[in-house]
Amino acid sequence: MKEKMRVFLVLCLLSGMLIPAFAGGGSDNAKSDGPVTIELWYGAAVTEAGPPPADWKALQIIRDKLNINLVLTALPSNESDQDVKVNAAGAANSLPDLFMVRRDPWLNLVKMGLVAPVDDLYPLMPERTNTQYDADSKAFTTVNGKSYGLASPGAIARNEGMLIRKDWLDKLGLQIPVTTEDYLNVMKAFTFNDPDGNGRNDTYGYGAFIEINNFEEGLGRRFDPFFGAFGVPGTWSLVKSDPGLNLRKPAYYDAMVYIKRLVDEKVIDPNWMSYGKDDFRAAWKQGRFGIMREQNAAYASESNYAPFDKNFPNGEWIVIDPPRGPSGKSSVGVYTQAYRIYAVSTKAANAGKGPAIARLLEWMSSDEGYYLLGWGEEGVNYVKDADGVPTINGIPDASKGFSRPEMQPLTQLRNMVYYNSNVELLARYPTYKAPTSGKTMSALTVLYDMQKRAWTPNIGADALPPANADIKRFYEQGVVEFMTGRRVLTRENWNTFVSEFDRLGGSAWDTAGIEAATAANYIK
Repeated sequence: MKEKMRVFLVLCLLSGMLIPAFAGGGSDNAKSDGPVTIELWYGAAVTEAGPPPADWKALQIIRDKLNINLVLTALPSNESDQDVKVNAAGAANSLPDLFMVRRDPWLNLVKMGLVAPVDDLYPLMPERTNTQYDADSKAFTTVNGKSYGLASPGAIARNEGMLIRKDWLDKLGLQIPVTTEDYLNVMKAFTFNDPDGNGRNDTYGYGAFIEINNFEEGLGRRFDPFFGAFGVPGTWSLVKSDPGLNLRKPAYYDAMVYIKRLVDEKVIDPNWMSYGKDDFRAAWKQGRFGIMREQNAAYASESNYAPFDKNFPNGEWIVIDPPRGPSGKSSVGVYTQAYRIYAVSTKAANAGKGPAIARLLEWMSSDEGYYLLGWGEEGVNYVKDADGVPTINGIPDASKGFSRPEMQPLTQLRNMVYYNSNVELLARYPTYKAPTSGKTMSALTVLYDMQKRAWTPNIGADALPPANADIKRFYEQGVVEFMTGRRVLTRENWNTFVSEFDRLGGSAWDTAGIEAATAANYIK
């Protein structure tokens, strides 16, 4: 009897009778038990827009086809508030079934045993795994040999570049700068030789602001091309021959000396220490400076370029190579691959919801789910152009176009399906005519141009141990004080600063970072 039962089970497996409950759109047995409720905390694509409406078509499809009752909750827009909400739920053992989470709180939840491993889910969603979860993605969420999160690609890498006012170059008869000295000379001309021809002393060579994260500390990413010229971009070096904190390397001082020259020569917009991101972007659109590091869409997308185009219809920015330093090094800066982690709670796994979660995510990556969550209903919110790219051109009711503010709730989950495909990039960055000048513009063309320039890979640097608050403050305030003259930048004073940094814990932070990078195979 036992042998007959074993043969029966094998035949069932071979015929596929037992597979749908785990891999497909749900089994008859599952449906007879009623829908599986999946509580999902998601990161909204447009934080100021509302949640999907109660009659959202996707909810009905998910219920009818997948036998899942999907309950949605948007996480707060502010990252610190997100962390508070997730951590509070973890402390109360009330985490939802599936939830977006930043890496630091995620790692703590893993250590507390509140997040389940997901290795068994990858085979249940082959299409999604193929498009979203590669080896690097899985490594990003692997702890002690097990993957504890589903990490999808987030922001596009290498999407910034050095831009220069070509019309100013032409007006002054200058060539595109190549070396750090070329850059300095052009900045001087842009500052003192009236490149806009208005007869006023109101322009500067370089514009910046302090934009810092955990792998671009110090003076931040807007100054990274100058550090790159000396071979020390970013916070961390992950080069096998010389890993560790760049601040502790001799070349970092050389880069500081160069940037201090820019400050002393008064070729940097003096508001760089007080500007926020919006101030900086308003300034270049008002023609205040002629060289900058900027993001492709922040520069070239239709709405962002329009104010500059209106103010300067004959103005022209172009992407150029970052400066080449004394030893021939050059880099726009460091880049890493951002990932958006969705975790499965241990409670959900223990309740047997893993296969249903895999079923849901696999549907999201199907053609039906991908386009519905990404752009809305075909024929209503979008149509496909000749290249298969969603567009609002030609839809019956223009007010229902997916890009309209009132339609944003329909695509609030698009970050769960996007993976920077060609379709997404073409839809996100359409070619257009600038309204005043009539120039043909494309943020996608700009992106591709920026990505082909020299960059320094820094994959994993954003996952290394962060500095404690005291070290971070000492580091960031110190480098600014050297720029402002509050600290005199000499080799002796710099060595004293680094020694004090080490005494406060900088050396220990360096060691911890190298050990973590080595263990995670980030050092190449």
